[in-house]
Amino acid sequence: MERLKYLVVGILALTLAGCGQTVVETLNVPAAPGFDAPGKGRSVVILPFADYSYAGNIDSAYRRNMAVTETLTDRFSANGFGLPVQEDVFLYLVNEGVINVVPYEETKSVSMVNEMSNDWSDTMKGEISRYISQQNTTANTSASNSPGTHGLTSQEVAKIGRHFKADYVVRGRILEYKTRQEATWEPWKKGILPFINGGTSRIMMGFASSESYDELNQKITGAALGARVGYEHSNWPWDSDEGDTIFGLSDGADANAILWGSIGSEIGSASYNSGRVDQAVVQLRVWVQEATSGNVIWTNRVDVKVSPETFFADNQYDALFNKAIEKGVTTLIDNFVTTGL
Repeated sequence: MERLKYLVVGILALTLAGCGQTVVETLNVPAAPGFDAPGKGRSVVILPFADYSYAGNIDSAYRRNMAVTETLTDRFSANGFGLPVQEDVFLYLVNEGVINVVPYEETKSVSMVNEMSNDWSDTMKGEISRYISQQNTTANTSASNSPGTHGLTSQEVAKIGRHFKADYVVRGRILEYKTRQEATWEPWKKGILPFINGGTSRIMMGFASSESYDELNQKITGAALGARVGYEHSNWPWDSDEGDTIFGLSDGADANAILWGSIGSEIGSASYNSGRVDQAVVQLRVWVQEATSGNVIWTNRVDVKVSPETFFADNQYDALFNKAIEKGVTTLIDNFVTTGL
């Protein structure tokens, strides 16, 4: 009884001590650059990147562009470069007619997006999704064809450099920005059941071109494995065949095979719908031009794929994409300060 009292008191103390908030704070530029920093005494202007990935809508295109330019700002600052405020650069480009501001235009499809959460059939939801996609494609096409989305001459680059008193002008492309499923069979990423059943299904039946067929393959594989387990189970010495029936239709080994086959089929369906390893893919191209002449002094491209190390890791899209952008931009800027200066 005394031990129980101590246990209850300990649990209450732990509960009270746990009242509060968990704070995660990240400082992207951890310290001021030293006097011998590569970019000390130099400044750069980062222009908005051209987005050649499928943006989905204008809002997401703006946000991914902002994520890339913010990370570039952090990495240049960490290397000692000076930079103007990004909003000032954006305002200057708009006033000079270099870029145009395109509204989000979300109002056309907001009601249709809301319908996706209602109790429609899969076929109807597919049609609604196709209609929304057509609207977004039309909006993106009109935006890409609008005046101002063009290249820059050497004179325009030099003019931007003079206005911001910059040494370099940084431009680039977003070539890929998407999610995919990582092609991995590591059990600490997919989980034990998806690893066993999915691997067996792939070996026996290969890869199906349709998701429904792929799921069916895993259900068949699970049923076959379950039936085999059931048959073996019926032959175990401590298991008796007598009286094993399923609704009076079968007994003995057949009963066990049917029962375990059904269980295996459901496990196969569950393993297909689980064990997915999300992967963020980001591919960038960056150019650095000399502001006085417009000459390209350095360019390089990076392709980064980020996925959780295990199924315990954070697999949310924002964490994966932030890590991919940070890794890609850091690699590019480190290469620039090493080989381009």
